[in-house]
Amino acid sequence: MGVDLALLDSTLADLGQPAFRARQVWAWAARGAAGYHEMTDLPASLRDALTERVPFSTLEVERETRSQDGTLKVLLRTHDDRKIETVLMRYKDGRGSVCLSSQVGCPLTCSFCATGKMKFARNLTAGEILDQALYFKRRSTVTNVIFMGMGEPMMNLDNVLAASERLPDLGVTHRRTAISTVGWIPGIDRLAATDMPIRLALSLHAADEDLRSRIMPVNDRYPLADVLAACERFYAVRKRQIFVEYVMLGGVNDQVQHADELAAVLDPKIFKVNLIPYNPTDSVYDGSERETIAAFRDTLEAHGVRATIRLTRGQDIDAACGQLAAKAAA
Repeated sequence: MGVDLALLDSTLADLGQPAFRARQVWAWAARGAAGYHEMTDLPASLRDALTERVPFSTLEVERETRSQDGTLKVLLRTHDDRKIETVLMRYKDGRGSVCLSSQVGCPLTCSFCATGKMKFARNLTAGEILDQALYFKRRSTVTNVIFMGMGEPMMNLDNVLAASERLPDLGVTHRRTAISTVGWIPGIDRLAATDMPIRLALSLHAADEDLRSRIMPVNDRYPLADVLAACERFYAVRKRQIFVEYVMLGGVNDQVQHADELAAVLDPKIFKVNLIPYNPTDSVYDGSERETIAAFRDTLEAHGVRATIRLTRGQDIDAACGQLAAKAAA
């Protein structure tokens, strides 16, 4: 799926190979090669040696599930027998958007998120993150990436950025890469300081501080007012609109008054809202009715805040927003 690049470098050095061999191997992997045997510009003896000494993947596939809408969810096993999930969403316009995981489990405990109910194990390495995208690259066109799978990517930002540096080799530019955060302010400020024009997405889900703290305990550490100020600093540097993700929880955060509160704290120049229908699998929450979501959107737009309703993908295979939990690992 994706070579351990550090091990590759050291092995090639041990074999007395020139430095450009590593670039050749990576170029093949980034184009979607399934193994060393496809790398025809490498000597056959070197292909055999690498097959023997450097595993082509840091992850092993446990299970792949396909949704009726074409969404693919894959359960992967790490070298230390941890389980993670990743998702590819296909669209009729040709886009292939991959939702990458950055941690095994999540140390934050958002009450609507299945991953938040898992015990946190560890951060994923840059190679393990990149391997998720490479798996889908071998299967399909990959045009977009969002770090919105298992885990809080801003808490593993070094490895997330290291993986992101190589995504353009797969055909995913930095401008088509986004990092979603629940509001981890140090990460937002660090992302603003990088030279990669990666987009920022904010999981907000309630504009009232008390309500947000109830469904997202991280709000006690980083209150929404401070998070929005960090987002505004990000915009001041990047001049790129920030996506606000808002999961619609029936009777909890989906009323007109909640839309009024949300519009009151968002600068329409900086933020665009994406309303996400919620699939209540194994959850204490219900999803909002379609009419309720539409009324919420209309209220935001009446206040001048742009809002869209996300086309939900993969609900029938528990691949929708907030559902990744690697249940086989439980």
